[in-house]
Amino acid sequence: MSRLALTTILVLISAGLASAAPAWGQTHSSYAGEQSRAIKALSPKEFDDLAQGRGMGLAKAAELNRYPGPMHALELADLLSLSSRQRQALESIKARMNVEAKAVGGELLGLERELDAGFAARKIDAQRLKALTERIGVRQGALRAVHLVAHIETAAVMSAEQIARYDHLRGYGGNRIAPMPESGHGGHGAPKH
Repeated sequence: MSRLALTTILVLISAGLASAAPAWGQTHSSYAGEQSRAIKALSPKEFDDLAQGRGMGLAKAAELNRYPGPMHALELADLLSLSSRQRQALESIKARMNVEAKAVGGELLGLERELDAGFAARKIDAQRLKALTERIGVRQGALRAVHLVAHIETAAVMSAEQIARYDHLRGYGGNRIAPMPESGHGGHGAPKH
């Protein structure tokens, strides 16, 4: 191998190593900066959503299977031709959902604080960890149930036509796989148009 070729190879290797050096020194995790959070495991939005009782996508199983949510149905009330009786029923469902969701969300925040504090103080063991995470899981399930129940109650108030219109307005109209539920829609006290 010629001296020029060897020199060229060494220069290229050196340049490659030099450009890679900054990457070697950077070991930042995607978590960098999150250590200053009030509760490390929750983003500010997640914290606020729990405190305010927001849905956070917990009711997608209902929403995407023809069970409208009360908040969005009320937002679309005029376009759905909701009667005053339906609007009142949905306001009641939404209010109850919000009260329950805020209460459960507050409980979840308390448990997450306790978990975070245990790690921060380095005073957590496997037994306490398991107990806390099980309680967190139960409360997460309860929060999801609050939102899902509100969707079931909302669907019972609306007619089949209103639900189809809701799905269309929300952009779900083209992917109908699930059949309409048998009860509640257009009967059993649901207003007819």
